[in-house]
Amino acid sequence: MSNLYVGNLPWSATEAQLKELFSQYGEVNSLNIIQDRETGRSRGFGFVEMDQGADEAVKNLNGYELDGRNIKVNIAKPKRESRY
Repeated sequence: MSNLYVGNLPWSATEAQLKELFSQYGEVNSLNIIQDRETGRSRGFGFVEMDQGADEAVKNLNGYELDGRNIKVNIAKPKRESRY
């Protein structure tokens, strides 16, 4: 399974919109747009998990214009452990 980072999202982007976009390249297992804890507003990035088609999604969607913004799509780096 591949975990993709999706950045530079427009504030108006929805999980349904991203699922439709990424589903063109394979089945989306999970999708999450990260939100600010206090305001509930999108922080402008999220993650998409896919079994197959992740490489094609990166190749075709990195730089894709979504609601006037060019999104960034790449393989997510493993989560770092907290130093504290």
